Amino acid sequence: MSEENVKIGFVGVGGMGQCAHLRNYVTVEGCEVVALAELRQDLGHAVATRYGVPAVYASHAEMLANEELDGIVASQPFDRHGVLVPDLLDAGVPVFTEKPLAASVEVGERIVESVGASGTWYMVGYHKRSDPATMKAKAEIDRLKTSGELGKLTYVRILMPAGDWVAAGFNDLISVPGDYPAVDRDAPASDMDSDTYRSYTAFVNYYIHQVNLMRYLLGEPYQVTYAEPSGVLLAGQSASGVACTIEMSPYRTTIDWQESALVCFERGYVKLELPAPLASNQPGRVEFFADPDTGTTPETRIPQLPWVHAMRQQAINFVAAIKGEAPPPCEAAEALEDLKVAREYIRLFTGK
Repeated sequence: MSEENVKIGFVGVGGMGQCAHLRNYVTVEGCEVVALAELRQDLGHAVATRYGVPAVYASHAEMLANEELDGIVASQPFDRHGVLVPDLLDAGVPVFTEKPLAASVEVGERIVESVGASGTWYMVGYHKRSDPATMKAKAEIDRLKTSGELGKLTYVRILMPAGDWVAAGFNDLISVPGDYPAVDRDAPASDMDSDTYRSYTAFVNYYIHQVNLMRYLLGEPYQVTYAEPSGVLLAGQSASGVACTIEMSPYRTTIDWQESALVCFERGYVKLELPAPLASNQPGRVEFFADPDTGTTPETRIPQLPWVHAMRQQAINFVAAIKGEAPPPCEAAEALEDLKVAREYIRLFTGK
């Protein structure tokens, strides 16, 4: 497999399917997009023509019946994952979807069970883990935790104001007139009333990336300990006692994106700044500060990173995982933990 192109099939080529995923996969070395399934056939054929995809199908079932695939990319509404992903896993090849894993913990648990029975794996698209800056930051955080040269990890703070997450990323989107066709969706969570479920799905849709990134930077599980009543702050504590916070839109921007993370040690920090999700050819920025108090001069380092954006690197990482060259950045079982963290936050926030 490592010496051959992996054959990828796409399920859905709407906005994110095209602009976050397909346009990257068709140019990733070692990857060949051989087919796509799209309910809107005129859209499917137009997209296939632009990106040189040889086969177009009206449904995922039709595609799976006619294609020998090595992996599947399914960019779909997350409240369809429970009805769709088990079908895709039956093909016995790795599956990728956007975040979150599902729209409720119970559906997420069923999906994880289906992964276990499938004999394959399922990667959830937390693209922030694939940003070159995040990858660099994570490697340094883990090194510092092992070396102890800057003392203990003391605090992790993530800030994510609402802003322009698209960053002109849909400028080349192919669209067709008409409404999105009716499709089967997962049942709402049985442990929430309708208002609570709306609050939950709104939170996981917008902030689940930060919920996941927090665990990644900490390197261990954490639990929510406080939900500020206005909805601007989530506070928690990691398994080893590290304090952590997610600040959610304490202010807003209109033509900018100002997401950041600060990982503090006793004598230094790792600071991460991330670009808008659909900003092309733009990695994040990472800064390292060390004041080891050993008679050496305190130092700030800012490494130069390659012109690779997170969505493209995510595609590279999925292909590498299919080839067995590296593990997938985030699999379904871990993504389920994000849904549980989100549920506890909403329980503290709403009282339900």
